[in-house]
Amino acid sequence: MTEFLAEYGLFLAKAITVVVAVVLAVAGIVMAASSSRKSSSEGDIEVVCLNDELEDMRHCLEEAVLDKIDYKAQLKAERKQEKADEKARKKELKALKKKGVVKIDDEAEAERAKRFYVLDFDGDMHASEVEQLREQISAVLMLADERDEVVIRLESPGGLVHAYGLASSQLERIKRKGIPLTVCVDQVAASGGYMMACLADKLLAAPFAVIGSIGVVAQMPNFYRLLKKHDIDVEILTAGEYKRTLTMFGENTDKGREKFVEELEDTHELFKDFVSEYRSQLDIEKVATGEIWFGKRALDVKLVDGLITSDEYLMEACESSDVFIVRYEMKKTLQERIADMGVHALDRAFTRIWEQGLKARFLSR
Repeated sequence: MTEFLAEYGLFLAKAITVVVAVVLAVAGIVMAASSSRKSSSEGDIEVVCLNDELEDMRHCLEEAVLDKIDYKAQLKAERKQEKADEKARKKELKALKKKGVVKIDDEAEAERAKRFYVLDFDGDMHASEVEQLREQISAVLMLADERDEVVIRLESPGGLVHAYGLASSQLERIKRKGIPLTVCVDQVAASGGYMMACLADKLLAAPFAVIGSIGVVAQMPNFYRLLKKHDIDVEILTAGEYKRTLTMFGENTDKGREKFVEELEDTHELFKDFVSEYRSQLDIEKVATGEIWFGKRALDVKLVDGLITSDEYLMEACESSDVFIVRYEMKKTLQERIADMGVHALDRAFTRIWEQGLKARFLSR
């Protein structure tokens, strides 16, 4: 047993040495790269056709479930139907051309199906994905028109007022172009998340999605009494009566609290006015209490327009339209890529140590 412990201790020491060496190497390379190269926020637009993905899934399942004869018959019937649909479209287009409704140059555009452009927004406290959302919307607006539809799959519990104000402004760009906007909420769109969602021409939610929380909250710790107990003074110098209302380290006053609450109330009024502008059917005083509603209850108070998951909505859209998922992938700088490699290396190293420890423990029994 003593020999085993000595061997295991030696192995552990070697492993820790390797990990430390990797950390130091990665840190050195990252520092060198960051000093010689500026970070870039550039990225690439990626587009996936949901129709093709669903069709591939269906064919894969059919091939596995159906026998060969039935599967070949199914494919043959599908090709026959596609040819019939194409023939019907050409016949309809020919009739429109004869009436002078469609010009020769407009044929391809007039013949195309409605397009759905699907964008994802997963919100955190700082609405960090607003940069990707901005790029995605810019790309879509260069091609989409009034016949199409933009679908936002939105998930957010809310966060900073100014951050979600900017995110909401990005969605307003779609509305100003006259393109129908649909927001689908599968889990949560509360507070700042609902500020974004309320812009939708059609707001859909899953039956138990969390909706609402039209309110404003602020909180901060105060260490004044703890500092005073240890004879530590904090000097806070300001110019302007309300430059600082509440503070974490100084002594807060009733006047400062009153002003802070006044600012919260004003922000709440702005929030209510914003929601009322886009969802005039709401009884805003009833729903702007900071409460949340689950999907079914949210429909009752008109916070949403329908109950359906985004998967079901998009699958239905695929039956008659072309559906494209648009993503913007940020390019990582050299130091970011190296840092990721370092994290993965550390993860593998610690996993290896843990596995070897378990193995040694089992062998010693």
